[in-house]
Amino acid sequence: MKKSKVLALVLSAAMVLGLAACGNNATTETPATETPATETPATETPATETPATETPDAPAVEEGSVFNIYAWNEEFKGFFEAYYNVPEGITVNWIINPSDGGAYQNALDEALMAQESADADSKVDMFLAEADYILKYADTDLTQDVKALGVTDMSNTYEYTVQAASDSNGVVKGVSFQCCPSALIYRRSIAQDVLGTDDPAEVQAALSDWDKFDAVAATAKEKGYYMIASFASCYRPYSNNVKTPWVDAAGNLQMDDNIKAWMAQTSEYVANGYCLTSGIWDDESNAQMFADGKTMCYFGPAWYYNFCMGNAMDPDKGCFGDWAIVEGPMAHFWGGTWLLAPTGSDNPTMLADVMNTFINDEDVCSKLVSEQMQFSNNKAVNAKFGNDESYGNDFLGGQNDTAIFCELAKNIKFENMTIYDQLCNEGLQTYLQEAWKGACSEEEALANFKTYIAQTYPEVNVNNANF
Repeated sequence: MKKSKVLALVLSAAMVLGLAACGNNATTETPATETPATETPATETPATETPATETPDAPAVEEGSVFNIYAWNEEFKGFFEAYYNVPEGITVNWIINPSDGGAYQNALDEALMAQESADADSKVDMFLAEADYILKYADTDLTQDVKALGVTDMSNTYEYTVQAASDSNGVVKGVSFQCCPSALIYRRSIAQDVLGTDDPAEVQAALSDWDKFDAVAATAKEKGYYMIASFASCYRPYSNNVKTPWVDAAGNLQMDDNIKAWMAQTSEYVANGYCLTSGIWDDESNAQMFADGKTMCYFGPAWYYNFCMGNAMDPDKGCFGDWAIVEGPMAHFWGGTWLLAPTGSDNPTMLADVMNTFINDEDVCSKLVSEQMQFSNNKAVNAKFGNDESYGNDFLGGQNDTAIFCELAKNIKFENMTIYDQLCNEGLQTYLQEAWKGACSEEEALANFKTYIAQTYPEVNVNNANF
């Protein structure tokens, strides 16, 4: 797709799901590292100067005096304030809007389109983006080549993180501070009851493909458990392994066989009571993480159990330590946060320094692992922890999750992704949820989904869709 067309879509694409005939349409899956329960309200954090500490590589301050960062929550803000040494004389200003209802992207789009005429203190100097919509920004002139800024060493980063932040010509527009291979997270005590073991190697053998996974789901049901908490829990493993994009080269909407397989599986799971019909972020699903919960499996990367499994970590009602991870039926990734370089930033030196710090500074990357339980975007650092037999995660019963993720990261693919993915993925789940809740048939849900796509993306032809 030409850049001019993509640029137009930045402004025109609807960010909220349209109304459907078969019921209410709350978004079923919030992408990547968003955690709605703790989402920051729409606000602009007042400009404050972060105290500087000496660093041998600190950039010279000969550019803008205000460094504006756009984000949707305070996750990276916390890492930035803990580990980055802001050059003397520069004030960091965080503009944070929640992602709910498209508020973050709408505010960011408005600022980026005004970038050229904005005064120096108002220019966007860096912004964050997620995998589901990163191409919307990376493949346009709204972002610039980070290698030209001085971010040239990406030898230790994971290839898919570079690919995701590159435009259609291979120009790299940003970096990710984290790598996000996603694992199957299982409850040890429930696995013991259902499978007769909680040993990761044996659990993986029992769940290594979808046929085995489905068979265990039936056994779990017989013993009074759910296999997964939400109808959408298995969506990411399937959608991350599609062989065809949502929109083909001729502009036709299409559905990959993997998505169809997910639909068939989920329809069976709902009918058999193997899962709930609530969304991934809904209270009903999250309540299953408490000690009295009856759900065996979740899917997610390190950020998921660090930031989204608070119920499992609750000191009174939780089940801290009663968890472990394995690859599961299909290798996949979920989310990640990229730091993108907007065209027109008046702080290019600091912009490059921030990026280099979070991918190449081994001390900082090590602290992300050891202090924040992240899986960093530095292979050497991850290998160091992965090979350390004394290192383990207490939440996972002492299991070395970094070692597991080092293996899972080798299988991550970033293929057949388009600018349409976020709303196609979210929209399909939202409309099908209405069917699985009994508000309409699956055929009606799919028809409503096509109508929504046609209204949201007029350039996409839904009449020739293969479903």
